[in-house]
Amino acid sequence: MGARKRNTAEQNKAEKLKVAIAKLNNCPTSPRKMRKMADLVRGKDVFQALNMLKFSKQEASVRLEKLLRSAIANWETKNEGSRADEADLFISEVKVDSARMLKRVQPAPQGRAHRVRKRSNHVTIIVDNTAKKD
Repeated sequence: MGARKRNTAEQNKAEKLKVAIAKLNNCPTSPRKMRKMADLVRGKDVFQALNMLKFSKQEASVRLEKLLRSAIANWETKNEGSRADEADLFISEVKVDSARMLKRVQPAPQGRAHRVRKRSNHVTIIVDNTAKKD
């Protein structure tokens, strides 16, 4: 491995120490509904986002809140001795991708059938403690 490649790899490794990642796979909520909640909290302070998700009426907010708590816990275990409330944590990235789709059949008039697509999604949250990059 060349020196430049090694330096970049070490730099990437140092950057990954600052962030914590949490993933939720095959969440049985449609990606559109989950993206609505993800857009609400993207770029916000972690504890402000937790409050917003806790008092939201949508079902997707419960799953996103649990995932955010997991990301905070991952950050605390990665940075031993540091507490999340003392650090300036914010949500740097939220990705919602579509996952498997269950295809079901619903009876329709005159002996026909309509296809029902039950969608699900993958959610990834990345929590960072550096200053916001605006």
